[in-house]
Amino acid sequence: MKPIWIVDDDQSIRFVLEKALLREGLPTRSFINPREVLAALETATDDDGPQVLVSDIRMPGGSGLDLLSTVKEKHPGLPVIIMTAFSDLDSAVSAFQGGAFEYLPKPFDLTKAVELIRRAVEESQREEVAEERMAATPEMLGQAPAMQDVFRAIGRLSQSNVTVMITGESGSGKELVARALHKHSPRANGPFVAINTAAIPKDLLESELFGHERGAFTGAQTMRRGRFEQADGGTLFLDEIGDMPFDLQTRLLRVLSDGNFYRVGGHNAVKTNVRVIAATHQDLEQRVKEGGFREDLFHRLNVIRLRLPALRERREDVFMLTRHFLQQSAKQLGVVEPKRISDAALQKLSTFGFPGNVRQLENICHWLTVMAPAQVIEAKDLPPEVLDAAPEPVRAPAPVLVESGAVVRHSPVPLPETSMATMETAPAEKTGLASAEPGMPLQGGTWETGLEAEAMALLATGRSDVWDVLTRRFESKLIQTALLNTRGRRIEAAQKLGIGRNTITRKIQELNLE
Repeated sequence: MKPIWIVDDDQSIRFVLEKALLREGLPTRSFINPREVLAALETATDDDGPQVLVSDIRMPGGSGLDLLSTVKEKHPGLPVIIMTAFSDLDSAVSAFQGGAFEYLPKPFDLTKAVELIRRAVEESQREEVAEERMAATPEMLGQAPAMQDVFRAIGRLSQSNVTVMITGESGSGKELVARALHKHSPRANGPFVAINTAAIPKDLLESELFGHERGAFTGAQTMRRGRFEQADGGTLFLDEIGDMPFDLQTRLLRVLSDGNFYRVGGHNAVKTNVRVIAATHQDLEQRVKEGGFREDLFHRLNVIRLRLPALRERREDVFMLTRHFLQQSAKQLGVVEPKRISDAALQKLSTFGFPGNVRQLENICHWLTVMAPAQVIEAKDLPPEVLDAAPEPVRAPAPVLVESGAVVRHSPVPLPETSMATMETAPAEKTGLASAEPGMPLQGGTWETGLEAEAMALLATGRSDVWDVLTRRFESKLIQTALLNTRGRRIEAAQKLGIGRNTITRKIQELNLE
């Protein structure tokens, strides 16, 4: 673990904190003034840099507040705790609102000081894990038409500050889309702060969102910045917004209206500049009708809506997602060689309904990495919930269309089993990849019947790109099936399809089938 950096010209303060933190198993490194810290940061590596910075305000050779400002410019994710005497409290609070993780009044209770530092460590580690996952996993990929719809929507929405509502079932990747919107926006250098409103008790949620002043309630020993302040200049992701208590919805509406709010127990308005992205798996229109969600807040949030289809609506993605998650699981679990999966097992997986969506598929791959007895996973090795489940009926997905204030969609239309049944699509998690799935067996009728039904469903939505969508899907499926037949040998696949080697190479690149 990386050390806690302590900056104070008072040797007794450094000594006390060092000993207390070492007793807790937290390594430390101490400095006398800000100049030493800045010099050390210039040469620090990812392994020996600070996990948390704890700094005094007034020191010979520099101000702790100036140090805070400099550090935050170069290391915006590093939690900084400011130690301040009560005489400095007012100036300190106003000066480091924009950056400090928390402040620690002197003289401080050592137990509470260690508790605060440990909380900062946990926050820092959460951010590191999130960054590692983002770096280790490719950004959202895929050649399925609905994936392309999602990419286009992200591209259109990322360059604006418009409020976005993401809807979709649990596990379908709503936070990943929110992170992508932030990453490709002008606010990318600012913080991305996420909060699940359903996971925090009602009596704590207000403080978590808006912060609180010292003494606002029992246990409020210090002033605390809420998520709106932490996200200033960046993006705030409000997950499961449909579960927010009704009385807090009024406060949220006020912030969305003018950017001003009051901390719990506070009397001075705080101004914040954040882009809000909300997400829910619930039907908010129905919640409004039932009186559980404010209609004015709904319209404020529902400026642009982006719907994420479920994994069962894009079975073609199951194949490569499975292979990817097996490789990922091997790395995470310390397995030398990732397990492989047979075509029969993949085919069985593709008929599963995945009520937990991509998250459930990832968990299944973790289970298989540990529990499958051989290096090659067969159908009989799949977990009981997959083996015992009846095949899920194939349905056409609702297209991903982004409109002002609403999603234009059509009701899922059952496709005949004679259709191009495995061409369903949907946005993926961060790793939404393409597949090489062969078509489902035809049982009576012709594939043209399915094509006709698919075309009718798309035309009914008023789309103007039906030719491109279906042509792309047809070519993708044809090339994927040929490559599956030849075990990935492109030249042989091209010969069997009756096209040239250069043609199949170009098509693979154009259709993102790599």
